[in-house]
Amino acid sequence: MKKEIDIFFTALMFYTRIPCPPNITHDPDYLNKATRYFPMMGWIVGGICALIYWLSAQVFSTPISILLSMVAGILTTGAFHEDGFADVCDGFGGGWTKEKILEIMKDSRTGAYGAIGIGLLLLFKFIALTEIPVSQMCIVIIAAHSFSRLCSVGMVASSVYVRENDDAKAKPLAKIITMKEIIPAVIFGVTPLLLIGKFSIAIILPIVLLIYMRSYFHKWIGGYTGDCLGTIQQVTELMFYLGILAAWKFI
Repeated sequence: MKKEIDIFFTALMFYTRIPCPPNITHDPDYLNKATRYFPMMGWIVGGICALIYWLSAQVFSTPISILLSMVAGILTTGAFHEDGFADVCDGFGGGWTKEKILEIMKDSRTGAYGAIGIGLLLLFKFIALTEIPVSQMCIVIIAAHSFSRLCSVGMVASSVYVRENDDAKAKPLAKIITMKEIIPAVIFGVTPLLLIGKFSIAIILPIVLLIYMRSYFHKWIGGYTGDCLGTIQQVTELMFYLGILAAWKFI
């Protein structure tokens, strides 16, 4: 039990800025096993976002409450996944070979592609969230955060890590995972969907995009990097919101 608790806190330490016990380290074995808790991090981050939204909605308008919830999510993760998305925009926007793409993504500086990409992504999320019924906002946010992280786990499980050395700016949580990690991750990733019932059909858009992005990353770099995983989380989260909106319109 103690080992499992340490694995959980390893995931919490790696993916969020939430304080963890001082004995928790970046043990490689625990880092691989901690993948099982990645979608659960979506419960935590999404839960914080939902809580801030609900509290803010008691005082402010819906747009302001949504914006505050987005800020809370970014502060909770330290913009970990957003940074990965910006790096992918720069790398794939400015590089035309595998080597050049990986080199650009490793650069800590954000270029024009990254700045424009992250700006549009956050704006797109904000507008999508403003159109979701306020009565369903909290559970939708939690479901989106958890399922999008499951999509990243799916990338790790079905692809290969392409950095050939250990000097990557940001390494993924795991390079190789087994069914012991996949099964709990699936459970944690899909459980919130039970609370939205038939509207869980919204996962179709994130899954389709995951398949496309996996193919795209394989075409250009032969697999994934940590930045690619962050990008998948961010974009599939957005696709989940769009899927919800489509489901509410047609179901």
